[in-house]
Amino acid sequence: MLPTPPPVLDRAAPKRTVRRRGDLVFSSSALGAGMIILIVLAAVTLFLVIESIPAFTGDPDETQFLNGRSFWEYVWPLVFGTLWASLIALVVATPLAIGIALFISHYAPRRIAAVLGYIIDLLAAIPSVVYGLWGALVFSQLLQPFYVWLNENFSGIPLFAGAVSPTGRTILTASLVLAVMILPIMTAIMREVFLQTPTLHEEAALALGATRWEMIRMAVFPFARGGMVSGAMLGLGRALGETMAVTMVLSATGAVSFQVLTSSNPTPIPANIALNFGEAYGDGVNVLIATGLILFIVTFAVNALARWVVNRRAEFSGAN
Repeated sequence: MLPTPPPVLDRAAPKRTVRRRGDLVFSSSALGAGMIILIVLAAVTLFLVIESIPAFTGDPDETQFLNGRSFWEYVWPLVFGTLWASLIALVVATPLAIGIALFISHYAPRRIAAVLGYIIDLLAAIPSVVYGLWGALVFSQLLQPFYVWLNENFSGIPLFAGAVSPTGRTILTASLVLAVMILPIMTAIMREVFLQTPTLHEEAALALGATRWEMIRMAVFPFARGGMVSGAMLGLGRALGETMAVTMVLSATGAVSFQVLTSSNPTPIPANIALNFGEAYGDGVNVLIATGLILFIVTFAVNALARWVVNRRAEFSGAN
C-alpha cells in the first residue's frame, strides 16, 4: 500500500482574528465617546432651532426686545459687534502669539523657555470674571490717556475719530482683553507646531548659509502654516463666544460704528444675552435664544472655514 500523503494546508484561507477583551472595551469606549459628541451637538442644535421659531414667526409689535422691528433688524447689529470685537482681538493676538511661540521654541534658552511656557499656559486657567474685573477697573483706566493721545494725533483715521470715552470702557478695550484671553491657546498650539518642524530641514537651511530668521522663514513657517491657521481660528472661536469679560468691560449701546474710542459701542451677542436674559419673559426669551442660534452658526462657519484652510495646506505640512 502506498503511504497516505500529508494533508495540504490551504494557505489562502483567512485566519480568524481573536480580539482581546481589552481591545473590545477600548474600541467600544472610543466609539461611544465619538457618538456622545455627535448626540450633544445634535441636541444643542435641535434645542436652539425649536426655541428660536417663535422669534421668527411672532408678531414683532408684541415681542419683547424687537419693539416693532423684525428679528433680522434686531440681530444684525449684534452680529456686527461680535465680529468686530473678535476681529480686533485676533489682529492684536496673532502676531503676539507667533512671536512668543517662536521665542520659546527657537530663541530662548531651555530653562527660560520652560518657565515662560508654563506662565503662558497659566493664563488660560484665569477665570473670565477676573479678566473682566481687571479690564473694567484697571486696564480701561490705564488706556484712557492713550486713547486721548490717539484721538489728538490720529483723528484723521476713522477708527480713532469721535469723542473719546472718559471711562476708557470701549470696544477697543474689550477687544484687547479678549486678545489677552485667547493668547494662551494660540501660543500653545503654535509653539507645539513650531517644535514639530523636522530638524533636518532647519539644519539644511543653516548649512546653506541662512540666518536664524531666514531659516525660520524658509523652513519653519511653510511647515507650520496649517497649525498657525488652526491656532488663530481656535482663538477666534474663543473670542466669539466670550461673555463675562466683554459684559463687564464694555459700555455697550448697540450702535453700529467702526470707531473704537467712543462711548457708542457695538454690542456682541454673548454680552447682549447676559445683560438681558435676567429680565426676559415670554417671546423675549426665544428672541435671545435665536440670537444664540445665530452665534452658533457664525462659530460653526468660522471653524469650517479654518478646517478648509488647514486641509488645503495639508500637503505642505507634516503636522497635519
